[in-house]
Amino acid sequence: MRHAIFITGGGSGIGRATAKLFAAKGWFVGLADINAKGIDETGAMLPRDMWSKHVMDVRDPAAWDEALADFAAKSGGRLDVFFNNAGIGTGGPIAEAPVDEIERVIAINLTGPILGARAAHPYLKASAPSAMVTTSSAAGIYAGPNMVSYSATKFGVRAMTESLNREWAPDRIKARTIMPSFIDTPLLDQTSRASNSSFRDAVRKAGLEFTPVEDVAQAVWDAAQGKRVHTMVGKTARRLKFATRFAPWLLPKGLVEPKEEPSK
Repeated sequence: MRHAIFITGGGSGIGRATAKLFAAKGWFVGLADINAKGIDETGAMLPRDMWSKHVMDVRDPAAWDEALADFAAKSGGRLDVFFNNAGIGTGGPIAEAPVDEIERVIAINLTGPILGARAAHPYLKASAPSAMVTTSSAAGIYAGPNMVSYSATKFGVRAMTESLNREWAPDRIKARTIMPSFIDTPLLDQTSRASNSSFRDAVRKAGLEFTPVEDVAQAVWDAAQGKRVHTMVGKTARRLKFATRFAPWLLPKGLVEPKEEPSK
């Protein structure tokens, strides 16, 4: 019997790369995203009859129930890996952040994954041993400036995962995170209110590396199969993990903020 994975944020970026990797290994792939066109573009890269389409908003509990039920009907009832991946980025001083932006980031990046875990549990239990992998971030290891809402959600995903890894152990369901640093996806093209430049430019100015999206997809596979609760992806994530545990004096104060001009 073939295995099956359900991927949120499957219409682009990490979700797309993960779909391609698992499909290449013979898995049936459920592609979920709010962007129907993105799903179709990803699906066109996969073998025929090896994927299903689920247009949904992760903030809607009813949408989770409908999408997962439809997916299970098409996957033969299997859900071996649930990739809880959908998320958005934001940045800038919290004092200037619009309230609707704060609420949107929290709803998509934290409430969404929690609702997903709740809805996916019975399917994961029926297919056990199984795994839920959720996308956290290097920003969930160490929170730099101008990342309050985003970092809070990524720390929250860590907490959710650690709690569920214990809660679901009797059901033979592993809960895991991947914690990537800066991934070369369209999210980096967004503009930070702190500097009016893109996150991509800020990463370059800080001298930090971009991790290929294919490396993140491989980390999803490794996390689902492995024993580590949290998988660091990229040199920056690994360096932050080491510093927070063993050498806090090495933690960067600015992280991705451009260096200040010397006073004249």
